[in-house]
Amino acid sequence: MAKKKIPKFKESVGIDIGSHSVKIVHLKRLHEGYKLLNYEVRQTVPQGIEYLPTELRKDRFAPVIAEMLRSMKISPKKIQHLITCIGGDNISIKQIKTIFLPDEELESALFFEAKKHLPISGGEMILDYQVLSVEEKTNNMNVLLVATTKEEMNNHTNTLVSCDLTPSIVDAQALAIANVFALNTYVEDGSYIILDVGAHTTNMVVYGPKAKFFSRDIDYGGFHFTKDIMKKHNLSFEEAENFKFEYGLQGPEAQTQTISLSALDISEKPTEESIALEVKRSLRFYVKEAGNSDFKKVLLIGGGSKLIGLPEYLAENLNLEIEIYDPFYNLEMPEKFRDKKDPQLALALGLAMRKE
Repeated sequence: MAKKKIPKFKESVGIDIGSHSVKIVHLKRLHEGYKLLNYEVRQTVPQGIEYLPTELRKDRFAPVIAEMLRSMKISPKKIQHLITCIGGDNISIKQIKTIFLPDEELESALFFEAKKHLPISGGEMILDYQVLSVEEKTNNMNVLLVATTKEEMNNHTNTLVSCDLTPSIVDAQALAIANVFALNTYVEDGSYIILDVGAHTTNMVVYGPKAKFFSRDIDYGGFHFTKDIMKKHNLSFEEAENFKFEYGLQGPEAQTQTISLSALDISEKPTEESIALEVKRSLRFYVKEAGNSDFKKVLLIGGGSKLIGLPEYLAENLNLEIEIYDPFYNLEMPEKFRDKKDPQLALALGLAMRKE
């Protein structure tokens, strides 16, 4: 049996740059596992101010990250192991099967193979891959391909450099989501569906020890829940945000009864229904592609996972067990953090746990 590589770093920092907020996690590596040293979450959009997602400036991230690092007393130049990630439309992940090739031929062959499977033009593609397994009978290789654009990578690294950070490992968001689950949980055979409910997007990952890896972005998140509440209850954006945090998908019965049916657009599905339908559609596709329908449960992470009523709604509509995942389960942590286990930190934790 090959010896496990022992990471050389003693501490690591994971930075999740989301569309609406930044999450930073600072971990210390122990002999087995990790200890949480500190974390922080900050919004990059003013609280209660209505906005258009398409008009949000990308340069808003750097000042927030720099201030968070100062607040956490982390010197950018002294970070031993920095891991960040890229997600959204400009990154693609796909597991493929190919004939066995020696290492010296594999990378060039996979570049041409990737152009068949990933919707990114070859001229601007940055490709990485991992050989997951080699099948004994056929000698075929199961390979996970990850690709992004040069422009997206440059934009990401420029944000980090402007905070005096030295870009190190840049992971794919979906892989970091799977990492926090795989590295921090006892996982049985079968497939687990992880839904990272963010501000504007829900990232869906299907993961299991022997399952085919799958991910896709669903274009609904916390912002869309707020817009639903604005329409349904005739509230301002700030009022709808407060309503969402207090009541979630539920609401005061008296207030709900006063809403006129004319105020509702029956042609538009509510956000929770749209998410459930997209998850069902994705799972049908997955079963057809992977030939596997052994789904154990759905794990919710991200800020939107805290929405009151959402787990119950998804359980009823997906007919699967739903659990708000605790990413801190196997972490050693100071007492001051024990009552503040926030599922929206799962992605940043998955990044900070990445070994190499």
